[in-house]
Order: sequence, then structure tokens, then C-alpha cells
Amino acid sequence: MLILTRKENQSIIIDDDIEIKVVELSDGRVKLGIDAPRSIPVHRQEVYQEIQAENKEAAKGRLESLEVLKRLFK
Repeated sequence: MLILTRKENQSIIIDDDIEIKVVELSDGRVKLGIDAPRSIPVHRQEVYQEIQAENKEAAKGRLESLEVLKRLFK
């Protein structure tokens, strides 16, 4: 993991087209601004984990459905 120190209104650039800027520092919190192409999804970690869990559940249901169809067509 790369750890950087930035002050308010300073940025880091990732791969020429993603900018992460420290917008505000207050009360032990950091507000970040992220400028990235629309083709790159950006999520908070807890939202990303929820999406991954839902995708796994959806995939599991498809496999179960395929098994039922296999049995029907035997």
C-alpha cells in the first residue's frame, strides 16, 4: 500500500486520468473529491462489498436454475 500525505486542496493523480483531491479536513474527517472517467466505477468500500455480495447471490441463483432446467430436459 502506498501512503501519501496531502494537505487540503492538494491532489494525487492515478494513471493520467484519475485525480483524487483533498477537498476538506475537519473534525477528524477527510472529504475527498474524485475526478475519474465515467467508465471507471467509484464506490465507497461498504457499497462495493454490498454489490459484490449481491452479485455472488445472483450468480448462485442462476446455477440453481440451470440445475433445475437440466433435470427437466433429461
